[in-house]
Amino acid sequence: MDIDIIELSERKARFVLSGISASFANALRRSVLAEVPVLAIDEVNIYENTSVLFDEQLSLRLGMIPLKADLKSYNLPGECTCSGAGCSSCQVSLTLSAEGPKVVYSGDMVSTDPQVAPADPTIPIVELKEKHKVVVEAIAKLGTGRNHSKWQAGVASGYKNMPIVTIGDCDGCGKCVEVCPRDILVVNGNKAKAKDLIECSMCRLCEKSCDMASIKVTSDPESFVMMFETTGALTATELAIEAAGSIKKRAEQLGEILNTL
Repeated sequence: MDIDIIELSERKARFVLSGISASFANALRRSVLAEVPVLAIDEVNIYENTSVLFDEQLSLRLGMIPLKADLKSYNLPGECTCSGAGCSSCQVSLTLSAEGPKVVYSGDMVSTDPQVAPADPTIPIVELKEKHKVVVEAIAKLGTGRNHSKWQAGVASGYKNMPIVTIGDCDGCGKCVEVCPRDILVVNGNKAKAKDLIECSMCRLCEKSCDMASIKVTSDPESFVMMFETTGALTATELAIEAAGSIKKRAEQLGEILNTL
């Protein structure tokens, strides 16, 4: 398997995987979305709420705030020594106390663990008017996107086969260049050529526009362009490593089960 990184930032990654099957590419996509554990608010104790939001709406907003943390310091509730009863090894408390008039942001939450904080401190939670007040305690726990979207570490994860554009005899008319929505075709001399094949959407408009039927758009069945974004709970690099590690771990577990049969 070969990896060619196209784009890599704090919250976005795009790369080409070669020498793999579609099933592996899809497994990696699903792992990014649903198998990497992150912290998210799972329980909310509301002591006072005189804002315009119902308690349920306020709790929902809190639950969908991505949290950054040192995930190695926490266990999944089902794997913790407390058996999910709740301890410092499987949950962390965040408190919020605010009085209007003001807009309450995610950065106003105070965590008992300095390593745990909202991935973005400017996420608006609620606008408080004069004399409005909210006092809550939020309990964050580890979980995966398989159980709820609030535990999704990755978003917008997808892939496509690597496009292949073959151009035969060409008179340089430029019709294919005009219809290409991604501007990946150019006329160089008297012949059309393809550039930036990764950007090709495989719409095949160039094929239809060519009067000489010289353009053929296909794809490589063992090469895939993959991309995903993160919520900010993990960096793109961390998410890719954890997603691949999750696949390896589950494959090893399956092997152990099969060996016992």
